[in-house]
Amino acid sequence: MMNAYDRNKWPVLALRHFKKEWMSEEVERESFRAMAFARIQTLVNGFAQIGYHLAVLFLSAAIALSLPAIADRFLVYWARIDDDRTSLLMLEAIVASLLILFANVIRLSVRDKALAKMAIGAGLVSYYPSHEPSARRRIKQLKEKQGTGRTVMAIGSSGYGTLTDQVGDLASVLERCTGAKILLVNPYSPEARARICAIADPDYSVELFQEEVRRSIELLKRLRAMGKSVRLKFYSEPPLVKLVILGDYLWLQHYHPDLNVRTMPEYVFRHNPKDHGLYTFYYHYFVQRWSSCDVGDYDFDREELVYRDPHDRSDRRVPFGQESEAYPGTISGSLPAR
Repeated sequence: MMNAYDRNKWPVLALRHFKKEWMSEEVERESFRAMAFARIQTLVNGFAQIGYHLAVLFLSAAIALSLPAIADRFLVYWARIDDDRTSLLMLEAIVASLLILFANVIRLSVRDKALAKMAIGAGLVSYYPSHEPSARRRIKQLKEKQGTGRTVMAIGSSGYGTLTDQVGDLASVLERCTGAKILLVNPYSPEARARICAIADPDYSVELFQEEVRRSIELLKRLRAMGKSVRLKFYSEPPLVKLVILGDYLWLQHYHPDLNVRTMPEYVFRHNPKDHGLYTFYYHYFVQRWSSCDVGDYDFDREELVYRDPHDRSDRRVPFGQESEAYPGTISGSLPAR
């Protein structure tokens, strides 16, 4: 028999269960569409490669069949200009120019091959100097392809331009991932205020930055309600890099002291089996920042920052938004964070 409290709470629980099931089915449908699109894209790429090889084959055959006619015409032309010095000088100049051009192409090809070898050794696979619409589409498609069914790991500032639903480049990835580990700047720390004041944008304020963080938290709460494993931590230092790790791929941007991060170039690194690429370096950087004792673990239920000791035991709790101005990550009367 249900008591009065259970009877009153039953519709809410039923609605919550229905919403969770509906969202799970929606995620499954999105995953199925993504897999179908990937298979179609693979099939199209296969046909494109076959067409390329056929085109090269036909071109080679056409050149081979036309060589006798070309040789005959060249001999006729050479007989006409054999006694014409002006034509010979012009022909020599053309041949010399072609040789110079060919030598430069060979030199640039060797240099580019050396640079490509260094980039492969460093794990660099893509570079986007600017974020025009076509580059954004390519970045989004690559992140969706690599993020499906994986755990997203990211370091950012407020998370608004990365996580926020229907706006950020990770919004659709978070809907298909299995979990997320997000590390953001504490919007109530003095370092965050200094960072915002350094940006030459009169329309961007500390209050707006704090609101962006709140929106990122609400998005992560919705993901938790869907059953995803989501953890959020806050650090107090000024942001250094915007880092997103999806499986074997890593996206990197640098936070300039005076510029918006959206104007900075974006680099894509891939894991190198030899473990000497920059992917390994930045992956270890994320792990060290994530496990640091100075980073507060956000409690979604109590809206508190939980600081832990080196043995991963709860050291103290701080209400989110009430940090001291003197010591980031502490409250009045507490010792400074280690």
